[in-house]
Amino acid sequence: MKIIKHISLLLIVLSTSIATAQVTFEAKVSKKKLGINERLRVDFEMNKDGDNFNPPDFVGFNIVGGPNQAVSTSWMNGKRSYKKTYSYFLSPKQRGSFTIKQATIEIDGEIYKTTPQTIVVTAAVDRPNDDNNPETIASNNIHLVAEVSNGNPYLNEAITVVYKLYVSPDTGVSNWREIDNPRYNDFWSQNIDIKNLKVLNGTYKGEDYRYVVLRKTVLYPQKTGKLEIEPLSLDVTIEIPTNRRDIFGGRLMTQVHKTISAGSRTIQVKPLPVEGKPTDFTGAVGDFEFNVITSKSELNASESLQARVEVKGNGNLKLFELPKLSLPSSLEVYEPEHSENVVTNLNGMQGSISDSYTIVPQYKGKYPIPSISFSYFDVKTESYKRISSGEIVINVLDGPTNTTASDNNIASANNGKQPVVVNNQQFAFIKTSTELTSITPNNFFKSTGFWTGLLLPLLAIPLAIVIRKKKQERDADITGNKIRKADKLAKRYLGEAKKALGNKEAFYVALEKALHNYLKAKLHIETSEFTKEKIQDLLLTKQVDSQFVTSFIAILKNCELARYTPITHVEMQQDYDKAAKTISAIDKQIK
Repeated sequence: MKIIKHISLLLIVLSTSIATAQVTFEAKVSKKKLGINERLRVDFEMNKDGDNFNPPDFVGFNIVGGPNQAVSTSWMNGKRSYKKTYSYFLSPKQRGSFTIKQATIEIDGEIYKTTPQTIVVTAAVDRPNDDNNPETIASNNIHLVAEVSNGNPYLNEAITVVYKLYVSPDTGVSNWREIDNPRYNDFWSQNIDIKNLKVLNGTYKGEDYRYVVLRKTVLYPQKTGKLEIEPLSLDVTIEIPTNRRDIFGGRLMTQVHKTISAGSRTIQVKPLPVEGKPTDFTGAVGDFEFNVITSKSELNASESLQARVEVKGNGNLKLFELPKLSLPSSLEVYEPEHSENVVTNLNGMQGSISDSYTIVPQYKGKYPIPSISFSYFDVKTESYKRISSGEIVINVLDGPTNTTASDNNIASANNGKQPVVVNNQQFAFIKTSTELTSITPNNFFKSTGFWTGLLLPLLAIPLAIVIRKKKQERDADITGNKIRKADKLAKRYLGEAKKALGNKEAFYVALEKALHNYLKAKLHIETSEFTKEKIQDLLLTKQVDSQFVTSFIAILKNCELARYTPITHVEMQQDYDKAAKTISAIDKQIK
């Protein structure tokens, strides 16, 4: 019995060791010696599935493909054969001797390691031009090209770089990834999104090819002289036809991993000419229009107007400064609000930029806004151009008079002098004869008029005291005064909006102010606190129907967008009616 027991234990130990010995995990390389222009394939094979595969650091190599995973299972003579492989494709960085260190994996709770492999990298080797060699076929049938619109631009002139991948009709591409993105040093750059890659037909060096546009970039050079555009590099998986065929006669394909590059491009950037360069030139290059626009030309003191300095057109809109307004000191001017409405396409930046000034006159009079000019370099005519805005006069109709104002600040129409009107009856004869009539005596001291005049001042004293007290209370109510003023302004601006129907700019400025002042009166918040989200939350808190809240926010958005889009008179009337209806509805519901 003891012998049988020992034999059983021995068999168990032997079977366990045999099972353990059956697990293999090894590294295989396609070659031990290769040229720097060749590729190395490394396979990590195991005969049993495992977890937590950890590849080595491939020091001295770039990973150009992988890891690719392959699993195969077969049965022979009733026995199951299993193989799992992780494959990597490497390209050497430099010549020398390199060691591919151990990879590890966990199988059935045990850690297995591969044997390190030593690889020698030599100088580039000549590879025969074998038409059947997959790498040769790939090199001849796939090309990455960087097309530059202008190799000799001016400083700050837009150029475009379009990257195209050309593939011959008999070759396929199953996958690619960018391994080296270009950095555009000394350029302002903007990538243009490509939503869907489209396969197009074209020619490359006179031969028919298919191609896709992978990337479009707009560049504005910021330095003169020779500037380099770094190359874009891709790792591409290429499907190459072979001479082998399947059972149906179809040609079999083989995969080749290849690194292709568009190559670097050198751009020679010309400086802008010195001759004729304006003193106020700030670097604008392109084709532009320049305007200074005011929201109104006549107003009363303490009212506000908007003066917008605007440049629109095609050019480096984001890369120069707008000229500043020069205004009389009697006008209160706030810091300008800068806005940009610019899109970038293959023609460069297009759209408009502007500085919007809020101006509040304090005194009655006429205020000139002096003409300002904008200079830019036109690349089409290769010359500088200047556009002047022209003088604008702001007429303040009603308000206090500035007695200390200088001629620069207020230009009155006639200096306060009144013309003398000559009257032919200026000197009349004095009558010397008199005609006297008797007056009927009237006892005034006992009349109703006498007692009314006597008692009325006495009765007015307590009334005046009450009125004065009410006025003091009203003056002390700062919040109430702001609300009343805002309410009054809302009604006035709504009236101005109605008068300005047909004048898009003035209409939407007045309508927006009416909406804002209404909210100030109803929600008791300052203009500086306004955001659409806060307005929405506050109105909903005040138990206003969400339908009217949404309508109110939509009108505010219309006021912002309408200044940059074409609007008809009918649409303006609809916005006005909608605003009046919404304000009325909110006024009834707000609590």
